[in-house]
Amino acid sequence: MTTQRIQGHPVLIIGAGRGGHALLEMFLEDNLVQVIAIADTNPDAQGIQLAKKNGIPAFDHAADALLACRHHPDCIVYNLSHNDAIADEVDKIFPGKRVASGPEVKLFWQMIMNLKQTKGELEKSQSQLQAIIHNVMDGIITINEAGEIQGFNPAAEQIFGYLQQEVSGENVKILMPEPAKSEHDDHINRYLCTGLSGLLGVRGREVTAVRKNGEQFPMELSVSKMVLGAQNYFVGIVRDITERKLAEHKIAHLAHYDYLTDLPNRALFLDKLAHSLALARRNRYKVAVLFLDLDGFKKINDTLGHDAGDLLLQEVADRLKKTIRASDTVARVGGDEFTFVLNDADGHAAIVANKIISTLSEPFDLKGQICHVGGSIGISIFPDDAQPLETLIAQADAAMYLAKQSGKNTFKFHQDVVRLTP
Repeated sequence: MTTQRIQGHPVLIIGAGRGGHALLEMFLEDNLVQVIAIADTNPDAQGIQLAKKNGIPAFDHAADALLACRHHPDCIVYNLSHNDAIADEVDKIFPGKRVASGPEVKLFWQMIMNLKQTKGELEKSQSQLQAIIHNVMDGIITINEAGEIQGFNPAAEQIFGYLQQEVSGENVKILMPEPAKSEHDDHINRYLCTGLSGLLGVRGREVTAVRKNGEQFPMELSVSKMVLGAQNYFVGIVRDITERKLAEHKIAHLAHYDYLTDLPNRALFLDKLAHSLALARRNRYKVAVLFLDLDGFKKINDTLGHDAGDLLLQEVADRLKKTIRASDTVARVGGDEFTFVLNDADGHAAIVANKIISTLSEPFDLKGQICHVGGSIGISIFPDDAQPLETLIAQADAAMYLAKQSGKNTFKFHQDVVRLTP
């Protein structure tokens, strides 16, 4: 008898119902087995249809199928037809060959169905997991112990500007700026040797990352470890927080700066004054506090409207910023009132006050409307006039009112108020 050469161990299936169909499906996926024939008295049986689609000989009678397999004496025969006479037919063609049938095949079939169900559930779970990873808004990056990128989901592609195929196998350091880039390998090695890490288990740590175009941006990072096949992997969940940081910066700015002029507001002015007084005590120098109230602002606001008044205040603020040093402060504390902190101001306060009056004397062009304003300024000096912050401000305010009473568009010191007090 000549044995035909085939790939995989030869198998004959008798019975192409649900069990035979499931058995055939499993064998089609395994290159260790080759189904050389299948038989069933029902030409419309599931297994028969599947066999025909895959080019496997299909027969209406088991005897015909057995004859077709006579050149494969090592063929395994599975009888799922519930016909016990099949064993006799097999013995005629393959003397002494045992047929897998009855409870044995039923148990085998049940095992196959359980495996198929388990496989289906695993494939479903894997599909669901991949769908989640693919559609999640946060970037998911997986690296191995060498720091090489193994996984890079679409959200990570969008965040960093790289495609997955561009970064696969690359060291994750390409996503980092210095000095984190140079320190990364040491961090991984230290963790693998000692188990100590500053990142693992820390949720939402804020770091700086680098996009493909070289742009650095703030990123929120959470890192965890997983072990697969005795290999360590690290999974990073990343989120671009650029918009959040901009919003936080804007909120913080609004909390400390005047919305109209972008000068420091009253709260920030008080903080800066307190800081300046502390430095002055330590370094033994003087600090001047100036209180400015515009002369003629109300008339412009009433006649030309609030829009013109707002524009005037903005232009006044621009001029006032040019009258002081970078180390000094000008703030808008309300309406048309402005305050100044002049550091190391021994003999400097009168000079700045004159500059303020001079710059305000120049006409203002408010969209074609030429306007004029002036300024009355009060000055108090630390530590000559007072020590407490609140007292210095009150003294400068009182000196400003004396300047207004003295004809406006001038400045007065707190000592001028003292000399007039009975």
